[in-house]
Amino acid sequence: MKLSRALFLLVLFVLAAILAWFVVQQRNRSAIGEQITVYYTKIDGTTEVPWPITMRPQARGESASEHLHNAALYAAVQAVAGPSSTIDAIRFPTGTQVRSVVVDGTTAVVDLSAAVGSAVGGSLGESGEFKSLVWTLTGLPGINAVAIRIDGQRVDALPGGHLALDEPLRRSDW
Repeated sequence: MKLSRALFLLVLFVLAAILAWFVVQQRNRSAIGEQITVYYTKIDGTTEVPWPITMRPQARGESASEHLHNAALYAAVQAVAGPSSTIDAIRFPTGTQVRSVVVDGTTAVVDLSAAVGSAVGGSLGESGEFKSLVWTLTGLPGINAVAIRIDGQRVDALPGGHLALDEPLRRSDW
């Protein structure tokens, strides 16, 4: 009788441990799928075109927040690079690079290289560049806004002064 009771308790303990492990694993799973959507802005300056790209799955041992950070960095790099050169789209100036991306709560803080300030497209160009970046990053789960830094510094606007960058940008800004 004591042996069967001990065996029952052991099986119950093992099942509880497996259930606890499963719950923890699910809590650490990212909501990001195997594809993310990068957007580019057509030459008309108003139309956003979705461009699906493949995202690697969450790596073993990578937390959900680490995976979100990595996805945001990858998405920002793709948005700044833009679509194939055969597609007519508003593009970031040549040489613009994503220096870093930090996810701070629901805001992605994107640090761009100083080359972004050499845009020549006026307000339509600036708006189109940043609209595509903001739409791309806010398409990721948990990101609602994008704050821009240039060479690590907060700026009020780019040299052209067409788009205010002193506050985080949201999809609703367009």
